[in-house]
Amino acid sequence: MPDRSTYPLVIFGAGGLGREVAVLVRQLNATGAGWDLRGFYDDQPPAVPTVAGLPYLGNAAALAAAEPLAVAVAVGHGTQRADIVSRLNSPRLSFPALIHPAVQLLNEQRVSLGEGCIIQRGCLLTCDIQLGRFVLLNLGCTVGHDAVLADFCSLMPQANVSGAVRLGAGAYLGAGAVVLPGIQVGAWATLGAGAVAVRDVPAGATVVGVPARPVTGS
Repeated sequence: MPDRSTYPLVIFGAGGLGREVAVLVRQLNATGAGWDLRGFYDDQPPAVPTVAGLPYLGNAAALAAAEPLAVAVAVGHGTQRADIVSRLNSPRLSFPALIHPAVQLLNEQRVSLGEGCIIQRGCLLTCDIQLGRFVLLNLGCTVGHDAVLADFCSLMPQANVSGAVRLGAGAYLGAGAVVLPGIQVGAWATLGAGAVAVRDVPAGATVVGVPARPVTGS
């Protein structure tokens, strides 16, 4: 019989982020989480049969037909993450939030998390924050008071979201990007690496620089 103290989990995404999430799962297990990490799924098979010492198990269709499993979707861009999640619609699959054990989230901080969120080491969240479904906070991100990050938002390493910011669904902040207090970033908009948003960013726009300005043609 399987050990009832362990819970089977797989990672969708066999690239660099997937390997980082495997490290996160092992760090969680070191503090008693009890995940039984089975391996990786990906629509692009890796060049070798194992990734980070774990087997490649198949594509999204194979995962959707699999036995009951917990799934971490380790895909960096929200558009791709949303597409994958739409195809993993089996009731046998669940999507736990995975939060690095060093990230402090106390009840009095009033931080709400949707399913499938991934929060990596070094992130700092203050209080009264809402994260939607499948939000990714990569290494060392900060999120200030009263911020709202909608479904499938992606923050790359060292991105900073100030207080009372609103990020629409699928908003993408490149490494080191900054959103100043009270700014709204529209759905599926992109802030380039190091960009500083000092005014609202329209939905679907790509902005770069300091202060952030639209890329020609966006």
